Amino acid sequence: MAFIRRRRLERELYSKERFSLLLLNLEEYYFEQHTANHIINKDCKDERRFMGSLKICSKSIIFEPDDNIQPIIKIPLRDCTSIKAPEDNEANKPVARNTSGTISVVCGQVFLIKERNVIAPYKTVRGRAEHLFQLVAAWKVGDVVQTLHQLYRASCLDKMGDQAAMITAILQSRLARTSFDKNRFQSISETLHMECKAEMVTPLVTNPGHVCVSDANLYFQPLNGYPKPVVQITLQNVRRIYKRRHGLMPLGLEVFCTENDLCSDIYLKFYNCQDRDEVYRLIAKYIENHIAEHTAESYVLQWQRGHISNYQYLLHLNNLADRSCNDLSQYPVFPWIIADYSSSVLDLTKPETFRDLSKPVGALNKERLDRLVTRYQEMAEPKFMYGSHYSSPGYVLFYLVRVAPEYMLCLQNGKFDHADRMFNSIAETWKNCLDGATDFKELIPEFYENDSSFLVNSLKLDLGKRQGGKMVEDVELPPWASGPDDFLQKSQEALESPYVSEHLHEWIDIIFGYKQKGSEAVAAHNVFHPLTYEGGVDLNSIMDPNEKVALLTQILEFGQTPKQLFTTPHPQRKIQKLKSLSRTSSHSISIAESPVSPNEESFEDLTEESITLAWNNIAKLKLDKQYRIHKEAITGIAVTCNGSSVFTTSQDSTLKMFSKDSNTIQRSVSFSNMALSSCLILPGDTTVISSSWDNHIYFYSIAFGRQQDVLLGHDDAVSKICWRDGRLFSASWDSTVKVWHCVPGETLSNKKHHFELLAQLEHDVSVNTIDLNAANTILASGTKEGTISVWDVATATVLHHFFLLLWFPLFASFFCTDSRHLLSTGEDCCFKVIDVQTGMVVSSVTAEEPQRCFKWDGNTILSGSQSGELLVWDLLGGKVTERIKGHTGAVMSMWMNEQCNSVITGGEDKQIMFWKLQY
Repeated sequence: MAFIRRRRLERELYSKERFSLLLLNLEEYYFEQHTANHIINKDCKDERRFMGSLKICSKSIIFEPDDNIQPIIKIPLRDCTSIKAPEDNEANKPVARNTSGTISVVCGQVFLIKERNVIAPYKTVRGRAEHLFQLVAAWKVGDVVQTLHQLYRASCLDKMGDQAAMITAILQSRLARTSFDKNRFQSISETLHMECKAEMVTPLVTNPGHVCVSDANLYFQPLNGYPKPVVQITLQNVRRIYKRRHGLMPLGLEVFCTENDLCSDIYLKFYNCQDRDEVYRLIAKYIENHIAEHTAESYVLQWQRGHISNYQYLLHLNNLADRSCNDLSQYPVFPWIIADYSSSVLDLTKPETFRDLSKPVGALNKERLDRLVTRYQEMAEPKFMYGSHYSSPGYVLFYLVRVAPEYMLCLQNGKFDHADRMFNSIAETWKNCLDGATDFKELIPEFYENDSSFLVNSLKLDLGKRQGGKMVEDVELPPWASGPDDFLQKSQEALESPYVSEHLHEWIDIIFGYKQKGSEAVAAHNVFHPLTYEGGVDLNSIMDPNEKVALLTQILEFGQTPKQLFTTPHPQRKIQKLKSLSRTSSHSISIAESPVSPNEESFEDLTEESITLAWNNIAKLKLDKQYRIHKEAITGIAVTCNGSSVFTTSQDSTLKMFSKDSNTIQRSVSFSNMALSSCLILPGDTTVISSSWDNHIYFYSIAFGRQQDVLLGHDDAVSKICWRDGRLFSASWDSTVKVWHCVPGETLSNKKHHFELLAQLEHDVSVNTIDLNAANTILASGTKEGTISVWDVATATVLHHFFLLLWFPLFASFFCTDSRHLLSTGEDCCFKVIDVQTGMVVSSVTAEEPQRCFKWDGNTILSGSQSGELLVWDLLGGKVTERIKGHTGAVMSMWMNEQCNSVITGGEDKQIMFWKLQY
């Protein structure tokens, strides 16, 4: 629960401070503070002095006493009649020492806040009174009084637009006279890339200051030094950045150092688009190799397949639609799901338990809708159906007042709402949304999370007394909920229920989709005031400052419609139906195991059509012949270019050469007494390379029939090898992948290979498998703990880390030929397709047992199972379409030719099996 977490963090960080920016009016700025004494009954016997902090704000003077018993005093500048230093009129008189640095403020009313440190509605004290403040830094009194006079003149202007313009001029003058303090850099070696002015945005308030981007960090230094002198974010930790629309202007930028959290690390509002875009560019350039920016479409497949929950999907959509916890006018919106708040038992199998998700809240009650439609039809342009929005700052705080009372007091000028209009009951609130003439609000994410504190008056707030004398305390829950936690649990179950999963796309069409605007919105009775929509008004074209301020105020109070994410109907969530993955190239085999060099011509005419045809008929694989050639499990298979010779490695420590023509073993070689883990044939069919559990990599000359060379490459077993463009890639249980430049020996048997270590890719645990993309630019490595690392081969730097299997070992990972998708499987029995550029799992299917090896073409998987069967998977449908009986033990290795019509498998049963397609 991002909002509540943030409030708790703020309380922990600033528990000693009662002052916060929420004590300011909306659109007010806090400029500076001075240590001072508040003098009461000066020169009288009962004179009292209270030490504290005097805050100078754009529309008020605030004094925070150090003594928490005493109230914070807020003096609106517009209510002042005199602001002066008493010495100004007594220049010819000796100045007493105790009056030096004194400022006199005469006003007509003051607000008393947080007396005895209790959060409560502000107390208003009316009547002419003089307040004396004595600055500890007496020499600053002249500057402070001059500043107050400027701000007082601004507050006395008749029109809000003129006030805002003058305050903005004062603010910009202050920002222009200051700059970012470079002494705040984390390192003296940091290089400054950019500095500009901006405001840090938090709910209901903004704080002006300076933004600085270096080669290592993003900084924000508040002009007032509050709540701390500088906010620093390490660029290396940034995971997501989003351009935001703030106040209907494209000026916002939100930075996240987490992948999925709704709450950002900082939200900045710039004064022009150019600064915003340049800061975005600098950060994006730095993190572009770490994560790609997501689109709404990139989550659809995951949601459809059930890879992410309904709750997670809605969070993603809200985030992409400019909804932010830092902007209450654009707070994340969630739907009412349950319609039954009277039954003693919540039955999630009955459709009538649920709200109709195909309609906006305003259209759920037909009688009310008929009245609204009639009014809409009679209305002059611009027409709108609803006089209030489904999400606004007032509605958000209506739900959260028990955990965020200071926000409600800020929004409502120091008052709570009337007790009978508070969030008193779930059932009452739902009924009012159905029947109320102007109540069309939806819910917020907190209703589907795990923190129920917003339903409980744990702060013991005095929220008023209802008609009938009942105090406002905890929220009244429906009969089917045994308590607040149970209510949230059942709400979560309802959100993730089959009914909602099948109908949620209808609500998405209304809020984020094609029914949000235009004729479809009219037909769906989903039309709100034009100002709430993105592009509904161009504030830059409005020259009258008063009109502009009025519009911004209306936007803040009324709320905003999310950015439109979809312009066509949103697909329904059907578990067995997936969008088609790219089929640009339809086959995917490990080039390390391929018998043909990329630079050589195959002995058959390879066409995309023939490969597609083969994969479309892969379920027709038939066993051609089988042979038991090893004493232990077969771990690797490689085939010569002409297909006549098959080389296999085994845990029995031998490399064998099997002739397909004579169906006999022609050679058997043992390099050591430990298992061999994989093998491949170098281009030209001259050398076979085998990896071993004895930490070595062995080179075997086919022509001379002997060991040609050996490479002691690792400190533990070598698990997998690949060969590309004269480079050998070796993975090991010593937690490394090494890249070697190898110059093969000449045909003379006494010529050795030359090895040069080009790179060493470090991992935290043993590496079980590796693969390279078709362009040889990206390497993927999978570990025994289920993590996938994606590496830039040229720079030997990691691009992504994916935690796929949660401590389950990975068995195999192979790129699709589009180089964008990587399929992995492991001991958790799951196949997972990763979008390499974004790091998303775009598809996932689960088997009944582990699949030890596989080939795939982007749409179909041919896998070897733990039990020995070959399984054909429809990846798009998420199911097995064919089971082919094979080995009597686990299928340990698999080879497929480039035409994809011939397969060889090696098993735990010590056999190799030859398979052919029979169309």
